[in-house]
Amino acid sequence: MPDVPAASDASDAAPPRPRRRGRTALLIVGAAVLGLVAGTCGGYLVQADRAPTKLPPLSQPTLPQGRGDGPEPLSAAQDRQVKTGGDLRKLLLKMPRGAKKAEWVPDDGWIDLAAYAERFDKPRAAFPDLVGEEFRRAAETSWKVGRTYSVEIELVQFRQVDSISADDANSDAQYWADEKDHSHSWNIPGTGDGMAYVHDRPDTKPGYLPLYSAEAHAWRGDIAMEIWIYDSKPIPKKTIMDVAKRQMEQL
Repeated sequence: MPDVPAASDASDAAPPRPRRRGRTALLIVGAAVLGLVAGTCGGYLVQADRAPTKLPPLSQPTLPQGRGDGPEPLSAAQDRQVKTGGDLRKLLLKMPRGAKKAEWVPDDGWIDLAAYAERFDKPRAAFPDLVGEEFRRAAETSWKVGRTYSVEIELVQFRQVDSISADDANSDAQYWADEKDHSHSWNIPGTGDGMAYVHDRPDTKPGYLPLYSAEAHAWRGDIAMEIWIYDSKPIPKKTIMDVAKRQMEQL
């Protein structure tokens, strides 16, 4: 989102919407590859000094076949995939009264792979990374209250055929949130490892209002939840925690 030119009175200017930081997937993958190479070399050296291990016999005992009817299928209320396999936008929080839809939100509320990759510091690196993570789709809602307060919520869904990508995406986002100085973090109740963050040091730029931020990251099933709140004044813990808990209840 390009910076909005400063008005004649800087105190009346709306803060720019900052770009999110890049994910740690590339760094983590690089570290994992180095660790894998080192571990493999060490494993070969250890195995070279060991006597061959006797293989088990090919024949295995026959297992008895189960009898009776199988379990009843889950109802629509119990089957989470029925809920998350439909219109993902319906699981987003509703815009509160008095708020206005943010101008940067897509008209239909959907974010495709290319558009989502563009939201990172290095889109050309993020795109193949998201392909590898089996990105399926993403939905977004965002609103503004007054001149400076804004909320952005994204639900990012993965196919998860080969890995639990929603958990990985959540870990990446939390890594970058933890990297920011002058921050406080809390566990989001009922989410397992979900975390909320408040950053006390604002982003500053001549001609613009100071920009404070808070964020929350959690996951459930094949969906990663991402929330950002921005304002020209410090954001209370209660504000980010309330939005995060209500959005997770929707999932």
